[in-house]
Amino acid sequence: MIKALTERYGTLFEDALLEEIDQVGLYKEIPEGSTLMEIGEYIKSMPLLVSGVIKILREDGHGDELLLYFLENGDTCAMTLTCCLGHTKSEIRAIAETDAALIMVPVQKMEEWLSKYKSWRNFVLQSYHNRLNELLETVDSIAFLKMDERLLKYLNKKAKVNKDHNIYSTHQEIAYELHTSRVVISRLLKKLENMDKITLNRNHITILNL
Repeated sequence: MIKALTERYGTLFEDALLEEIDQVGLYKEIPEGSTLMEIGEYIKSMPLLVSGVIKILREDGHGDELLLYFLENGDTCAMTLTCCLGHTKSEIRAIAETDAALIMVPVQKMEEWLSKYKSWRNFVLQSYHNRLNELLETVDSIAFLKMDERLLKYLNKKAKVNKDHNIYSTHQEIAYELHTSRVVISRLLKKLENMDKITLNRNHITILNL
């Protein structure tokens, strides 16, 4: 585990902190599509993402989902931090967008390291800042962009985090994550294809000029 830690976090954390994470952290490999965190669960550890992509979703009272943001290599989730430190239930769902590797850090150590290691404190604060900006970007998209603009932005982001011009999501899956209907998504995807923004294939969508 220390090799994965050093490669991903060696430039961020002190050697002593890396050694502590190696001692107390739990290394986990998560297959694509697996749920890492569920709404209503108490969170006892915080994930450090070593590789892969995790998507963070919110759910309304009717069970419909909305994609909040993606976590990539070297990231952690601000909402997880808040739940861990506040000992409250999770208000988000975390699902592996791709195969992922994580190091789970016990909540007790998180609090201890905030005062013990400057690099950990800076990492936590920067993580809050990054996730807040992403949440504001999501709110702005919902408030100010038309659905076709939101859809194209979503597709581009999904392609970038997966490092693949091809997106293997169904129209229904995209509709869930954008909190709309499959009919709307299908109609707008066809519109984007007519605008030469994407190509619709039998089982995937290809982004043009990413």
